[in-house]
Order: sequence, then C-alpha cells, then structure tokens
Amino acid sequence: MKPAPFDYVRADSLDEALEALASAGGDARVLAGGQSLVPMLNMRLARPAVLVDIMRIGGLRRIEEKAGEIVIGAGVRQAELESWPELGNKLPLVAAMLPVLGHLQTRSRGTVCGSIAHADPSAELPLALAALGGTVHLRSRKSKRSVPASDFFLGMMATDLADDEMVEAVAFPAAKPGTGHAFREVARRHGDFAIVACAAVVDKTSARLAVGGVADTPTVRAMPMQGGNLDDAGLDDALNDFAWALEARDDIHATARYRRDLVRTIGRQVLKEAARCRA
Repeated sequence: MKPAPFDYVRADSLDEALEALASAGGDARVLAGGQSLVPMLNMRLARPAVLVDIMRIGGLRRIEEKAGEIVIGAGVRQAELESWPELGNKLPLVAAMLPVLGHLQTRSRGTVCGSIAHADPSAELPLALAALGGTVHLRSRKSKRSVPASDFFLGMMATDLADDEMVEAVAFPAAKPGTGHAFREVARRHGDFAIVACAAVVDKTSARLAVGGVADTPTVRAMPMQGGNLDDAGLDDALNDFAWALEARDDIHATARYRRDLVRTIGRQVLKEAARCRA
C-alpha cells in the first residue's frame, strides 16, 4: 500500500517546525527517523495532512550532559547514541539495550526521541526512560514543559503530547556510583519487539524493576530491600504480585501465563545482576 496524500514541510529551524505544527494542529505529524511512522503511513494506519521533517535542524542533533542528566535531542539517531564514547559510563542501562533494539539498519535511521514519542509498550527506549525516572522535554510555539516518564506514557502508543507539541529532547539521569543496572528481554527473533523485557536499577537503599511488553505502558515497581541488599525472603512474593498486577493478556506471540512466568524469572535475574554490578 501507499500513504494517503499529505503535504510535506522540510523545516530548517525549530521555529519553522513549531509554526507548522501550530498551523496544522492534530492533522500534523513529526517525521524524524521514520522507522515507525513510515510503515504506519504505508498501511494507512496514520493519515496526517502534513508531515513536518525535523532532521535538518542542527540544534536537535546533540547529546549533552547537564546537571546530572544526559539530554538527547530529537534529531539524534539511535546509532549515534550507540557510538557515543561516554554511553557505557553515563547510561549503562541504555548501552545494554541498544544492541538488541531493532537492527543495525533501523538504528542507523531511527531516533531516540522518535521511539519515546511512538510509545510502543514493547520498545526498549521507553522502558529505559521509565526505569531510570527520566523526563521528556516538550515544545510548542507558545511554551515549553518537561514531563516525567511516569506521566508521559498514557497507554498503548498514547502519550501526553499535545497536538501542537513535539518532543524536543529526552533526559536520562546519568549513572551514579554505587548503582547497578541490568537488562534482559525475550523475543521471538533478534530485533523483534520483546515478548517481555525487564530492566533493573539497584543502589544501596532501593531497587526498581521495570517491565515492558506486558501492560500498555512500561511499568515500574519498587522491590523489597533489607540491610542494603535485596530481600530474598520477600522477593518472590513481590515479583508474583507485580506479574499479576500487569494484567497480561493472551495474544499471537505468547500466553498471559507465559508472560507472568517471564516477569518472575527474568525479573529476579536482572535484579540480582544489577545488585552484583553496584560499584
């Protein structure tokens, strides 16, 4: 299939892109890497009247460290982040995810912010943002605002993004000494979206487990700690409660029971690994 007709705006500045979004409102979509949007256009699952291409706006292609956060602009491709020299030190959780995120070809075109804006519940980058407690920086012609990941993801491919807004950047908290991170997922094939993905962040006083691929949004829950370590006695019960709270459903990829079992099994594995990785 081919896309429905649309107008194309190649924005050379952020102001031009925001003006186009304000003029078209809900009939516009932002085009960055296009790895999610273009297939939706071809299948006519998305029918925007206007596409606003932002990939020639130089100011959006920056990776910067500011006030303990790694700020990634809307034009930064996933492959660019993957090759950033500081990635392993500053964002070890994201570094663990990127090699299994899609394929080399899609990472060379797809953007970090595009994946966040698309909000697929099985995608790795939204899971990382939720696990780390990151924020999404939104911009319209009239205003700016920052939204915590916990408030940005509203449902399956649904976000707090207004019609006249675009994701200008996302901010991941940089890794701190004494904090361990771990990630694992189960997918049918390398590069496929996860059936279940788990990310863990453990420090001396807290442990968080984030799960993707089960609920309609990436979901984070605190896990029990005792004396600075994971509470082995209570961990199985906590994982079981979490697995049921996600309200898994049967689909063509896996049964709800299988997903719950994966949450329990992989969840324990990544929590233990993150605890061992604390430095």
